[in-house]
Amino acid sequence: MEFLGTTQTASYCGTRKSCLFPDLAPTTTTKDTYQSYYLPGYRHLSFWRPSLLYKVVSVPPSSDKKFNPTGRPPTVLPELRSSLLARYSTRDWHHANMVQLKGSQASRYNAARLNTDSMRLMQDKDELTSKMQDDSRRSLAERLSNTDFWRSELRYELECLLTETQALETAKKQLECAADEMEGLLKITTECLYHREKRKDIDLVHDDVEESLMKEADLFQDCQEALIKLAQKISQQLGINRDAQDALGQDLSDKNSAHFIDEVCFNLRNPSDCINFYHEVEKANGTVSVPATQAKFSEDNIKRSQHVRANSVKLREDAEVAMESTSEEMWNHFISTNLAFNNRIAEVAEAKNKLQAQLAKILQEIFQTEDTIMLLERSIKAKEYPLKVAQTRLEGRAKQLNVELCHDAPQFQLVTEVYTLVNTLQTLKQRLQEAHDTLQTLTLNKSKLEHDILVKANSIFIDKKCMDLRKVFPSTPRLIGYA
Repeated sequence: MEFLGTTQTASYCGTRKSCLFPDLAPTTTTKDTYQSYYLPGYRHLSFWRPSLLYKVVSVPPSSDKKFNPTGRPPTVLPELRSSLLARYSTRDWHHANMVQLKGSQASRYNAARLNTDSMRLMQDKDELTSKMQDDSRRSLAERLSNTDFWRSELRYELECLLTETQALETAKKQLECAADEMEGLLKITTECLYHREKRKDIDLVHDDVEESLMKEADLFQDCQEALIKLAQKISQQLGINRDAQDALGQDLSDKNSAHFIDEVCFNLRNPSDCINFYHEVEKANGTVSVPATQAKFSEDNIKRSQHVRANSVKLREDAEVAMESTSEEMWNHFISTNLAFNNRIAEVAEAKNKLQAQLAKILQEIFQTEDTIMLLERSIKAKEYPLKVAQTRLEGRAKQLNVELCHDAPQFQLVTEVYTLVNTLQTLKQRLQEAHDTLQTLTLNKSKLEHDILVKANSIFIDKKCMDLRKVFPSTPRLIGYA
């Protein structure tokens, strides 16, 4: 009786051929090579054991065993059962080889792909680094060109502003010399103004003569002061010019410094000695502007300087024109003032004649208004009796009884008559009040006309007296300060 109930002629005890590798040639002349087989129920014993490639303990043959030429595996003794259960199958062995080969091929493929990708990555990054460095250098070159442009613009504007400032200082000195030469020549104009202050009431008006005399006073009395004020304006403008000059100089200095720094940065190369690592310098953003605001800052400085220079040129031209036209302007204004005096005298005389004619008409209108008031009072008195009759009729009809108290045609007509008479009386009374107001106004105007006629006569006397004073005019050299 065999152990485990197996037979030597069982199909699973036959020779097994490998599906991957060929059979090895026997190393001995005997035919009792050991053939592996699986016990019934233990064919797939490796499924529940981990693939740790356990070594099978081989039991050395005992000296008392005999050679078995049949090729049948020896009977498995119970003490060797644990060794039999620890063995791997051929399938496990082939599977382990295939896994190892596939793992090696995958590792080799991944390594080759990594090497290829790394070479391509290094090439791409080298090209990107070179391109970025070229772009940075090109950007610095453009920045240098832009800075050179603004430097030239600022330098040109600064030179123009300095030239204009020097010219303005010369004009200021000329104004001060002319102001020193101009003294008061204001007696006639001042006396005329004082005399005209004696006019009365409505004739104490700021007329053309008054305005012309005030302008003449500005030209004569305030000529020196006007020139000094103009010199003061020039002094203020000089201060503004210096402020604009300082702004241009500061901006130009900043542009020079920026140009020097950018030029140094532009000339840096990879082999340069002065390059170094500055960790996290790219995270520190200390900028205060962008290209648009930076260009606008310089443009605003130039525009402000141009505006200041334009104001300076205009002020200097005004000073030159003022010094050249002072004499002619004074003379022309003196003539225009005399003409205004003549026109004013004629105008006041004409107004006086019109006032006298108007006074006669006012007297006649007062008489007619008094007559109208009397007629209105009579008309109002006459309308009171019809109103009494109509209201009395309404009062009487209001005493009718029951259904006879009807809103018939007589009732409607009486109500309409009362409303009409009341409105008529209100209109006549309002018109009477207007007539009284008109009469009062006419009376007041009569008094004013009489007073104005006297005022006009006084004004004519004063203006003629001023014309007697305005018969001489100082010489031109004295006016412009050369005498």
